[in-house]
Amino acid sequence: MISAGDVFVTTSFPVIDLERGSSLQGEIEGLNHLLDMMIPEHEQEGGTMVIPGHGRLCDEADVVEYRDMVVIVRDRIRSMITKGMSMEQVRAARPTRDYDRLFTATQGTWTPDRFVEAAYKSLVQPSAR
Repeated sequence: MISAGDVFVTTSFPVIDLERGSSLQGEIEGLNHLLDMMIPEHEQEGGTMVIPGHGRLCDEADVVEYRDMVVIVRDRIRSMITKGMSMEQVRAARPTRDYDRLFTATQGTWTPDRFVEAAYKSLVQPSAR
């Protein structure tokens, strides 16, 4: 069993705390590291279990789905940035739309718009990958 802390949660989009040095790419790297530590059981179900920072107990498939969501959203936002879209335009395009139902927290202030804003800022920073 692995305790993932807030690098992996099942209740919201990842929190990218830019003021404390977090980045969207760092989130992806953290999820990939978590996956590297896991040992799958036959057919990928079971094996190493993960205790998320918030939410239900998970297996490797759950972490893969979450990581893939973050990568897909990153790639969508990166593509929009390449096309010259502003943060407001990216937010209006709703790059998280198909994941909002799953990862919009019912409590707290971390909304899809805040995630998109943090992801956008993370990707336009000079050190962003």
